[in-house]
Amino acid sequence: MATTSNNDIAYAIYSASKGKRKDELPIFFKKVVQFLDERHLLSKSGEIFKKLDEIINLEEDRVVVKVSSVKKLTEKAKKELHQFIEKRYKAKEVLFIEELNDKLLGGVRLEIKDEVIDLTIKNKINKLQEHLIKKYE
Repeated sequence: MATTSNNDIAYAIYSASKGKRKDELPIFFKKVVQFLDERHLLSKSGEIFKKLDEIINLEEDRVVVKVSSVKKLTEKAKKELHQFIEKRYKAKEVLFIEELNDKLLGGVRLEIKDEVIDLTIKNKINKLQEHLIKKYE
């Protein structure tokens, strides 16, 4: 018996939901949950819906960015980050998920798809330390 991957199920859900009217979606997703239950896949629903989210974001040229910083970003900083990400990832839409992290000394850490851009002060100090150690060895 062939197994179906979470990615295949997510893509099937996405394909089947395209073109549905807003009032049809609650019924559609109820049937999706019933399908997952009948196939004993409810335990994998988190992974499946995560894949579905990735597919939707890819198809709609949307980039979701997790931003970690010590304090809330200013509107100017958000605008600059938005422009940078829009250009770098050729995104039509950029969504920020902001997370305050008091363990950071300063700067920001961005998580985009499977990439991490670490612009934190701690990371800069570590890189400077590595550079100095290599230079004076």
